[in-house]
Amino acid sequence: MELSVHTFISLDGVMQGPGGLTEDQSNGFGRGGWLVPHAADGQLAPIDGWFRKADAILLGRNTFQMMRTYWSQVTDPDNIVATALNTWQKYVVSDTLSDAEANWGKTTVLRGDFIEQVRRLKAQPGGELQVHGSWQLVRALHDAGLVDVYRLIQFPVVVGDGKRLFADGAVPATYQITESQVLSGGSGAVALTLSQTEIGTTGTGEFVVSDGEEAIA
Repeated sequence: MELSVHTFISLDGVMQGPGGLTEDQSNGFGRGGWLVPHAADGQLAPIDGWFRKADAILLGRNTFQMMRTYWSQVTDPDNIVATALNTWQKYVVSDTLSDAEANWGKTTVLRGDFIEQVRRLKAQPGGELQVHGSWQLVRALHDAGLVDVYRLIQFPVVVGDGKRLFADGAVPATYQITESQVLSGGSGAVALTLSQTEIGTTGTGEFVVSDGEEAIA
C-alpha cells in the first residue's frame, strides 16, 4: 500500500486547529478556526475523493479521539467520510490508549515501534494507507521516509503560530506536484497532490553567469 498524508494548511504551513477555536488548543494555541472564513462552497470538494482511495486509515491518538467524537455521530450512509471512519479498518498509534478506549468500528492499536509496524502495513497489497491530521505521527513518518504522497488544501491565510506540517529540523525531501487545482468559491484555496521523489536531500545547484546569461550549474 502507498502511505498518503491529508491535511489542511495555511500559507505558513500551520495545520493545527483549522476547523474551530477549541479543536486543538494544545501548546496554548488560540488561533483555531482559521479555515472557517475561507470554507466557501467547493473549498472542501476534494475530500470525498481522498477517502475513496483509502483501504485503511492511520491516525495519531489525539486526532483519533477528536474524529471519533464527531464522526461517530454521523450516520448518513451516503457520507463517504463517515462511512470510511466509522466502518473501515483503522489503525491508531498510541502507547497509552487501551483497547476499550479504541472501540470505534474496526480499530487496531499500534504500540511500541510503530514505524516498523507501518512498514509492514505498507508492504501489504492494496490501495492507500491514509493519514489524516495527526501532526506528530506525520512528522515521524516523514522523517522515516515512509510518506509517498501528500494531499493538501492550502488556504490563503497566515496563522503565524501553531503546529506546522514541516517544522524546523524536518528531514529534507523533494516532491513532484502531480495534481493542482484552484478550488471554486473564490477564496483562492488550492488543492495539491505531491509525490515524493527523493528523501534526505533537496539537491544542490548554483546560478552562474555565462556569456552574459544566467544558467544553472
